[in-house]
Amino acid sequence: MIVYATHKGGKYLPFEESLKIDNNGKRGLYVNITNQCNCDCVFCLRQKKKMAEQSSLWLKHEPTIEEIKEELKKAPWSVINEIVFCGFGEPTLRLPELIAALQFVREIQPNIPTRLNTNGLGELAHDREIAADFEGLLDVVSISLNASTAERYFKLTRAEYGIQSYEAMLTFAEHMKAYVPKVVLTIVDHVNSEEEIERCRQICNTRNLTLRVRPYEDS
Repeated sequence: MIVYATHKGGKYLPFEESLKIDNNGKRGLYVNITNQCNCDCVFCLRQKKKMAEQSSLWLKHEPTIEEIKEELKKAPWSVINEIVFCGFGEPTLRLPELIAALQFVREIQPNIPTRLNTNGLGELAHDREIAADFEGLLDVVSISLNASTAERYFKLTRAEYGIQSYEAMLTFAEHMKAYVPKVVLTIVDHVNSEEEIERCRQICNTRNLTLRVRPYEDS
């Protein structure tokens, strides 16, 4: 699926199926643009979650920007309260398509809030600062913090850039503060103790960032 909706229990559904199950209230529209990822997190559902073909986030091919725009054009915007670039892959690995899609959303739905869920390693991937590329296009960026130390982070994420990935992710978060109204760092509750969560909270407080603890999905 290029576009989808999320439901309680970690269910990912085509948007039209989501509306059949629950046609009351607004919901987020999630946009999935790549299978590629530069992390191999030990808790990731990419290798664990079984999904029916019609509701799978595994893309049969990397969609072109034209295909992404066509899906966005068809979206039922009257029931959408946020658009989130997410999926099973890392969106910033397709940076030109991501920026073009965000620009398109701003053109056709300028009042819909936009969010990017990312591992925060886009600057390592592209070997340059990329935060300014998102100026005026994002309302929220959610970055996976995952740990309070570089060693624990690398053990959990197995990021392809090695131990330097942790500081690069935090630096990216600080860069984004200059261009995006809300920058949030996240950790998963199932793989972190209360003590570890508190250490992560202190890191965020020091850098004037917001921490969100995400519930772990095991199915």
